[in-house]
Amino acid sequence: MASSALNIERPGERGVVPLRIAVVGAGGWGAQHARVVTERLDTELVGIVGRDAGRTEARAASFGTRGYTSLDGMLEAEHPDLVTVCLPNEEHFAPTLALLRAGVPLLVEKPLVFDLGEADALLEAAGDTFFAINFNHRYAEPVLRARAAIEAGELGELVFATWRFGGEANRGPSPHANLIETQCHGFDMLEHLCGPIASVAAQMTSMTYGAFSTVAIALEFASGAVGTMLGSYDSSYAYPDAQLVELNGTAGRAVIRDTVGSLSLQSVGDETERVWRPGYFDDEARSFERTFDRHLDAVLTSLRAGSPPPVPASAGRRALKLAHAVIRSHETGARVPTRPAA
Repeated sequence: MASSALNIERPGERGVVPLRIAVVGAGGWGAQHARVVTERLDTELVGIVGRDAGRTEARAASFGTRGYTSLDGMLEAEHPDLVTVCLPNEEHFAPTLALLRAGVPLLVEKPLVFDLGEADALLEAAGDTFFAINFNHRYAEPVLRARAAIEAGELGELVFATWRFGGEANRGPSPHANLIETQCHGFDMLEHLCGPIASVAAQMTSMTYGAFSTVAIALEFASGAVGTMLGSYDSSYAYPDAQLVELNGTAGRAVIRDTVGSLSLQSVGDETERVWRPGYFDDEARSFERTFDRHLDAVLTSLRAGSPPPVPASAGRRALKLAHAVIRSHETGARVPTRPAA
């Protein structure tokens, strides 16, 4: 197993002209976007765009940059090489569309949007513009190592996979906020590790506060494997294994705990587990926030090379399509096909 993927002591490419990056969003996760950009050697944070002038100015000042309440004003003044978008979950569409029409390379937070028509409009407006989405779970150390084990054949042919992710409610206007805003990571992760999902069948409950706060989904993969997803806003992130992935194959099993917590690998018939956990000094690998640092590192490498994004925005559209199939399955009581087009 390799060591951690990113050196956090001023990461970034040395000896290059820094890329000018602006952040749209002055909220909590927007602060992580600003932090990542300011900590790198090869990027310069040139502005933060927010809705509230006082809050935006305070956030910008804390990172030594300029605050704006106008997207157009920021673009005209700063001419950024990349814009990252971190806004409330159901307010992504209009600002993202405006930036794409301006031809600006983008990295946007998940979910892409809640409506498939809006997702299609964004992808159409993007054309060939660099357009990435932050499915940062892919960059957690246990996930990187699990994917390497799968590709090396250590698990054999995958037969079943499970995803569980539950915590306190992040309520929003949509009754399907949990499914679309949070479990999009599960859809992306399972397809990233196991291949395309071919069909879904769903159960949901709205027993706590009216929205569909907990969902249980049966999955069929195109490979012939099966799987399950359990996503909840009726649990707690304080519980151990709030997030868990199990991948079971003909030759072995991999279990990922709490995204960055640990990876265990075990072979069929062998009672001995091999376990990776971050070491005493490996704060970078044990930090969920640093998975975004790793993703941005890959994004900037692709952007400088003129290559497609490592996780394109179309992955956000795919996760949204799967979520809508789950909704349709729950409403109709039928299994819904989801195999992607060739």
